[in-house]
Amino acid sequence: MSAFKLRPFVPAGADFGLAQRFFEALGFEKRYGDESLAVYRIGDQEFFLQNFHDQAFQENYMLELAVDDLDAWWARIDELQRSGDYPMRAKAPQAYPWGKRELHLIDPAGVCWHLSAPV
Repeated sequence: MSAFKLRPFVPAGADFGLAQRFFEALGFEKRYGDESLAVYRIGDQEFFLQNFHDQAFQENYMLELAVDDLDAWWARIDELQRSGDYPMRAKAPQAYPWGKRELHLIDPAGVCWHLSAPV
């Protein structure tokens, strides 16, 4: 018997091309893409980026990613933020009492990201 596993999807917002360029600039590997859907992979995590725009949904959607090197991610995100090519809001990683360091950002589509690593 085979298992059926759904991949999570991420809404791309009003500009599907911008969302794709953003993920690729962060180092995600594009595995498939057409005008309405792209599949991205980083490490062993894979998800659908869908050409979907609903601001209320996007603002309540959260992308969670566990990473090994949060500082390396911050360096890439900070560089992209400073370039001005990708409208986003991001803050440097912080340590939290629950034993993790987290980096939070709002990407160009309005999706909230939580990247975390153990302290």
